[in-house]
Amino acid sequence: MADYKKNLVVSLISYAAQQDIPADQLCRQSGIDLEVLRSEEPVVITTRQLNDLFVSAVALSGDRLFGLHFGERLQLAALGLVGAVIRNSRTIEEALENCAAYTPLLTDLFDLTIHSGAGRFVVRLLPFAEKLQDYPVLKKQILLLSMAFVLHEMDGLLLVKMKPVLVQLPYEEQDLGEFSRVFRTSVVMPSREYIMEFEYASLKEPILTANYELQQVLVQRLAAANRQYPDVHSVKRRLAQLMRGNSYLGIPELREMAASLHMSVRTLQRKLKEEGVSYQQVAESVRKDIAIDFLHTGGQPIKQISFMLGYNDPGAFARAFKKWTGQTPQEYMRGIS
Repeated sequence: MADYKKNLVVSLISYAAQQDIPADQLCRQSGIDLEVLRSEEPVVITTRQLNDLFVSAVALSGDRLFGLHFGERLQLAALGLVGAVIRNSRTIEEALENCAAYTPLLTDLFDLTIHSGAGRFVVRLLPFAEKLQDYPVLKKQILLLSMAFVLHEMDGLLLVKMKPVLVQLPYEEQDLGEFSRVFRTSVVMPSREYIMEFEYASLKEPILTANYELQQVLVQRLAAANRQYPDVHSVKRRLAQLMRGNSYLGIPELREMAASLHMSVRTLQRKLKEEGVSYQQVAESVRKDIAIDFLHTGGQPIKQISFMLGYNDPGAFARAFKKWTGQTPQEYMRGIS
């Protein structure tokens, strides 16, 4: 498998060096071996090391939005074969679909989903709360980085500046002007989520670098290179991604999800069984992750979280949460306060 995390770290250190931050100091403070990074050897970079890398980069640069500014300048080449597949997509819609589909190969920290409706299409980044709950700096910086990267790389594909209709993300008031500049919109709304909305017509914009034949070769190479890893196109993965992308509507019913995946209910159940899971197990996993993220953000009362996740009785939500974590929601919140 291509070492995408290593590529990201090398790109980050290179960007930091342009800001006059010594690479050796940045790596030393993050517990990362610079010599191994410079070699062809594989390197294991833990979530803690990645967090510490961002903490150090923010401190040494004095830039509280380091990830955002890095994302403005990150190139698709850093994504290797995945970047090449995206670059050779035929439309922005296809490019974003490929980006969402291959996100699991690039990171295990968040999902990227897209959906459309009412003349808009929405790009949503959904952090995995359990992986990031101990790393608030990493969560903020990696999500800002990724939002800026997605927006600015669309520019490169179209040779025009894409402008969101609105952006939603958690922010501090003093950063509002910079978010407006980077995201090219005056409509930046405070939210617990990380979202960019665009006019639906933008989805159909043709990409100048598109080459369908080359893309198919690249997809085959990508599949061969990652054959020993779980299939990122598995029904389980696609279903969970779809559930997270529509979490603002609650967890949809089996029939709705089957229709969204262009399958019959029976086919969806059969494919999930072949992958060793049930619809209920996938739904519970998604509910758990969304619930933990809501509780960490602290923006919603427990009663409302339970309703949003499809529990009409907050007591049923509390019992489910205790089954997932060994604690009630109240106990969990006291532990993170």
